[in-house]
Amino acid sequence: MIDVATLVEQAREGRPRAVARLITLVENAAPQLREAMAALAPHTGQAYTVGLTGSPGVGKSTSTSALVSAYRRLGKRVGVLAVDPSSPFSGGALLGDRVRMQDHATDPEVFIRSMATRGHLGGLSWAAPQALRVLDAAGCDVILVETVGVGQSEVEIAAQADTAVVLLAPGMGDGIQAAKAGILEIGDVFVVNKADRDGADATARELNHMLGLGEAREPGDWRPPIVKTVAARGEGVDEVVEALEKHRAWLEEHGELAARRRRRAAQEIEAIALAELRARIGDLSGDRHLAGLAERVVAGELDPYGAADELVAGLTSN
Repeated sequence: MIDVATLVEQAREGRPRAVARLITLVENAAPQLREAMAALAPHTGQAYTVGLTGSPGVGKSTSTSALVSAYRRLGKRVGVLAVDPSSPFSGGALLGDRVRMQDHATDPEVFIRSMATRGHLGGLSWAAPQALRVLDAAGCDVILVETVGVGQSEVEIAAQADTAVVLLAPGMGDGIQAAKAGILEIGDVFVVNKADRDGADATARELNHMLGLGEAREPGDWRPPIVKTVAARGEGVDEVVEALEKHRAWLEEHGELAARRRRRAAQEIEAIALAELRARIGDLSGDRHLAGLAERVVAGELDPYGAADELVAGLTSN
């Protein structure tokens, strides 16, 4: 038996084991999850969430580790949620952040949690929003969310973070490739990592040019800065933190921080509601009503949209 009230109390005290067990409840969609979320809700809304995304190989894990060090120097309590892709064959995931963040393993003010996507697209795990709530309620001042290596559609982090950081590196494609990937639209701060390599200045120039070709900005609008770093040596990381703090101040000044969090909550509510509806439809998979609707569609007596309307009407009337 799991004593949720005790777990929440211990998590609020910052005990890593309790935080880990609560996130496990989230990942497994345990029966106690609703009780845990209800108990955590009054204690959320304080943490600043930073999402880091970019193509595989740009140095996301190394940059995340460097940012943890920078925030710890400022006395901040840091949570890290690192998402890695699940193998479509074995179902497992190679949790690379455990390899690259060993420097913080013994720091009691740093909590690092690895999560596998479990097949969920978008660059994040389905359980990520609730896991963020756990870390928020546990007293983290800053939460760093490291996504899987994105391609050309995994841009979900833009909706889950207060500030989205997009990492690029020399040799990973020109500015046109960055535009194709859809990441120019989601980035609040751009970081050209591995800036000691040839082509770093050209990458920054191309990125700046592509950003200039984007949508028109009014005076006072946020213009994403471009910061060059060598995360493996900690170079330029303080400048990234400075850019993040400037963006946070801009968000608060323009009321955008609260607006982003409202949109995030709305999407979370919608996702939970849709999951509940899918579960109910799954329960009906062997139901005569659903089978009858399928027969009528196959026979041409009813179109799929009409059948779906009847199914939804049946679900909502129960």
